[in-house]
Amino acid sequence: MGNIFLSVENLNVTIGGVQVLKQINLIIRSGEQWALTGPSGSGKTVLARTLCGQHFFTGKIQASFGEPETLFKQIFLVEQQHRFRNLENRQDFYYQQRFNSFDSELSLTVEEELSQFSSTAGLRPGLPGIEAVADLLQIGHLLKEPLIQLSNGENKRLQLVKALLLKKRLLIMDQPFIGLDEEGRGILFSVLAKLGSTGVMILLITTPHEIPPYITHIAALEKGSIKKSVPRDYFIKSLPAVAGPLPHIPIGEMNGISNPEKIDFVYAVRMQRVNIEYGEKRVLHDLNWEVRQGEKWSVSGPNGAGKSTLLSLITADHPQAYANEIFLFDRRRGTGESIWDIKKRIGYVSPELHLYFESSSTAFQAVASGLFDTIGLFRRLSMEQEELVLRWMKVLGLESVGEKILSRLSTGEQRMVLLARALVKNPPLLILDEPCQGLDEAHTAFFRYLIDWYCGQYNTTLIYVSHFEAEVPSCVGHFLRLENGRMVTGPGKGH
Repeated sequence: MGNIFLSVENLNVTIGGVQVLKQINLIIRSGEQWALTGPSGSGKTVLARTLCGQHFFTGKIQASFGEPETLFKQIFLVEQQHRFRNLENRQDFYYQQRFNSFDSELSLTVEEELSQFSSTAGLRPGLPGIEAVADLLQIGHLLKEPLIQLSNGENKRLQLVKALLLKKRLLIMDQPFIGLDEEGRGILFSVLAKLGSTGVMILLITTPHEIPPYITHIAALEKGSIKKSVPRDYFIKSLPAVAGPLPHIPIGEMNGISNPEKIDFVYAVRMQRVNIEYGEKRVLHDLNWEVRQGEKWSVSGPNGAGKSTLLSLITADHPQAYANEIFLFDRRRGTGESIWDIKKRIGYVSPELHLYFESSSTAFQAVASGLFDTIGLFRRLSMEQEELVLRWMKVLGLESVGEKILSRLSTGEQRMVLLARALVKNPPLLILDEPCQGLDEAHTAFFRYLIDWYCGQYNTTLIYVSHFEAEVPSCVGHFLRLENGRMVTGPGKGH
């Protein structure tokens, strides 16, 4: 048994008057590699941030690598989400800016970000230089790209490059596989295993079924307390061999939701030879795609393939839509319709929308904003609208968090709020871009089942993006795969 590397004794954390962590006790010994798991809202991220000194706590945190006043400097956390600063050192980008070539000039490039980072950080000895590590995680070709134009998965890879380069004693990675394509997850599995073999301690926050082989111990949280902390083999054997019963859909509440506004259209989306370029870089190449009313589509492809750009053309967030032959709901873009005419027919959620959403909103306000397609609620609701919002919150199990500030909720709870926002107006077209990011397995299964029921009930047109084939609802019958901005498969199995 190795020496104690890190110990947590009787740790308690209260945020906003609510006790989030209760009597946490954990001992990590030298040579061990730990994973932290648990359902959404169990306190995993709060514990990670507390270990980095970001939350006030009672109890003790002790480590072999420093006194209490210095040990936090030896711990680095890779968050689930990360917001960059612009050239004016501000974080006030909004999510549409990544598609605007002028606004991207306000953003640092990947190379500039890493250069600033390396000049102030103690880099880990024995590792190759920044460019080599960037190549290892396959973002070397992005060094000249503006940060704001990175895809969600490319952004995650950049944060991992920083984590691998840092000379820190403990790396905490909060859901590092989220947003990465299959190849990216495999690369990270390999890199973390090599890093662990060099003596670097890693604390990995992940799901029970995505625990890398090099992890030796697992701690499971539930409602702010450690339910069990056991060796890996014991934990794996204790996992249920079969899936649980089908999730319960509150049909009574769903039946109270009115049918969508009747809109006659043949094609929700029709694109003909669409090309999107930023300077000399072409993101989409001669794309031809049609989505008929009532069809359910899966869109897949590796990080940086052009998926987010494709969706931005549909959601009226991309200025180059006007320079292409794009029809939405049988009307060509640029023929007099406003962006609000388009958005009112679309329910939408994405990692970028989540990242840039107004975090000071309450959960209720965030859901209600979906009625008006705004990022935040800026008008009073009618009694009928308020009842509709409350009904959707009940359907998604959010009735107890309605008055809580969005930023005070767990990442999984925030995502459920934004999913309710996408559904609240019962739109004819639903666009769900990685909708289950940050959700635990139970909530993912529930949402997948809900979408199957919902789309069948209302004949909703669906565009669903995911790196995980198992997350795609069973109602999906059409498949589009992008690689390097090109359509490589049409209808048929394309994952």
